[in-house]
Amino acid sequence: MSTILVTGGTGTLGRLVTERLRAAGHEVRVLSRHAQPYAVDLRKGGAGLDAAVAGADTVVHCASSPRGGDEKAAERLIAAARGAGVGHLVYISIVGVDALPIGYYRSKLAVEGLVAGSGLGWTVLRATQFHDLVAQLCAVLAKSPVLPVPAGVDDQPVAVGEVADRLVELALGAPAGRVPDLGGPEVRSLESLALAYAAAATGKRRRVVRVPLFGRAYRALRAGEHLTREGAVVGKGTFEEYVAERFGG
Repeated sequence: MSTILVTGGTGTLGRLVTERLRAAGHEVRVLSRHAQPYAVDLRKGGAGLDAAVAGADTVVHCASSPRGGDEKAAERLIAAARGAGVGHLVYISIVGVDALPIGYYRSKLAVEGLVAGSGLGWTVLRATQFHDLVAQLCAVLAKSPVLPVPAGVDDQPVAVGEVADRLVELALGAPAGRVPDLGGPEVRSLESLALAYAAAATGKRRRVVRVPLFGRAYRALRAGEHLTREGAVVGKGTFEEYVAERFGG
């Protein structure tokens, strides 16, 4: 069986990847800021990084932060992986990173470039937004007496467990480069997603106010640049199923 390092292995996605790999009988090391014995902040480096990658066959890089530092973290991880002779680096990215003018997306795209140019065997998977993240947005919107949603924006949320399943499949296979994107089974308006969330969370139907926004990022979202295209892999779990399970519906 393989020895696999999962960065961000205590996070929403990394935790599931770790569980699935261990259930399949692989030795899995978890690297995060507080997970012993490999407690490392990749943005700052540290002696524990070399120990974490030593002897690893594959690295699944799930660690990421919208607060910045992803590129420096990737540079440190790649340097350590090269030094340890890691054979396969798997990276999870986001659909639309090459089209949306958002700082976090630009950073994710830059990391894709670092991974592809690392000299290691590599695989990059882009996925749409997780159900969890869409629910967090809806929870914020639902604090208002009405639901203010950006007008004309759709989304395609995907079950995080399905993303974890795909990452495990890729990690256990040969390096494949950029693989087909993974998205949820439905392209839905944010309005319909917010209403589904509010109904499941409160049992009540809410009035929606469609809010027109401005700027390049909003135009890209209205154009669907964050949605999958032909040839993508499509998941099965719907947002309604997610909120029903979360709220006991």
